[in-house]
Amino acid sequence: MDPFLTLLHSFSSSLSDAELSSLKFLCRGKIGKRKLECVRSGVELFNILLEQQLIASDKVAFLEGLFASIKREDLVSQLNQFVEEGEVNAPDDQPDVHEKRLQKAAFEVICENVGRDWRMLIRKLGLSEVKIERIVAANPLNLHEQLVQALREWQRWKGKDAKVADLIKGLRESNMNLVADKVEQKLLTLNTGTR
Repeated sequence: MDPFLTLLHSFSSSLSDAELSSLKFLCRGKIGKRKLECVRSGVELFNILLEQQLIASDKVAFLEGLFASIKREDLVSQLNQFVEEGEVNAPDDQPDVHEKRLQKAAFEVICENVGRDWRMLIRKLGLSEVKIERIVAANPLNLHEQLVQALREWQRWKGKDAKVADLIKGLRESNMNLVADKVEQKLLTLNTGTR
């Protein structure tokens, strides 16, 4: 299934009738009046926009402008996420409960022990510079919060592929072996405590 069409479908189902009317009005310069009168859903509108090549998976500026005009910043940010990552993670794309527990423990150790060099670790984990800069801009004076948000962003980005083993590997590649050892020790106590 095409991730872009899936995204458009989810946008369509989240639009109110008033928002759809506003979108149709904003498209009047691009789509003929007769065609617009037949549109009854977001899917139908997006279909016309796709046919006329006004939008595509690699061409979302027009759609972003439409959503911004109707004050749907949530849709704009989903669209931006799609552009950055190539697709939007589905809600069921999450690590299992056990892995989440391990990640939470690992995050605590990392946040307590990694200081100013957190960016090196996050880069090793594969997060883009754009995301790193966005996190820094959102928390300009709080180093701890920058690291917490960066780890959460990595977790969201990787979805169910987010593994504690990758965190430990990233720490070791960043020459943070002591922190990696502490994470492993914490996980060991966590695992032996549950048996």
